[in-house]
This record gives sequence, structure tokens and C-alpha cells, in this order.
Amino acid sequence: FKQAIQKGNMEVARIHAENAIRQKNQAINFLRMSARVDAVAARVQTAVTMGKVTKSMAGVVKSMDATLKSMNLEKISALMDKFEHQFETLDVQTQQMEDTMSNTTTLTTPQ
Repeated sequence: FKQAIQKGNMEVARIHAENAIRQKNQAINFLRMSARVDAVAARVQTAVTMGKVTKSMAGVVKSMDATLKSMNLEKISALMDKFEHQFETLDVQTQQMEDTMSNTTTLTTPQ
């Protein structure tokens, strides 16, 4: 590009400039697409995680119904421990997904 300008060959310099601009625009478009794909992937992962947690919570609720009907304090205590563990797991997974989404959109979004 510089050599063409220095030699006074403006037509060649113009072609090089057009190619450079096209390649830069293409790189920006790829970066935008990458950010969109990453965001969609993170949303899908969140949906999968939430689906697993929902299934797990449904099982816990069924167990709670049966345990509460029996009025066995040991079973109720064990079930409540399991229930609390499920919510702790949900909190950790939710935080991880939020962090991933935040990092993905921050790192891949063009400025």
C-alpha cells in the first residue's frame, strides 16, 4: 500500500485500501457473529441447567409430600437437607451462568 503510494501508483494503492477495508469489515462481522453465537450458547446452557434443576426439584417435592404425610422427623430433616442442597446447587449454577453470560458478552462484543 505504502509502496504503491510512494511510486505514485494510485490505482494499485486504491485497490489495496479497498481490500484492507473489506477485510476489516469482514473481521468485525465475524466478531459480531461470534458474540451472538456465544450468547445463544450460554442461553441454551442456562436452559439445560434449569431443566435439570426443575426435574430434580420435582422429585424433591414428591419426596416432601410422602415424608410429611409420614410425620417421621428424621425423614423430614433429611429431606429438608436435600432440599437446601438443591437450592444451593441452583444458586451456584445460576451464578456460573450469569458470570459466563457476562464474560461472553463483555469479551466478544465489538467496541
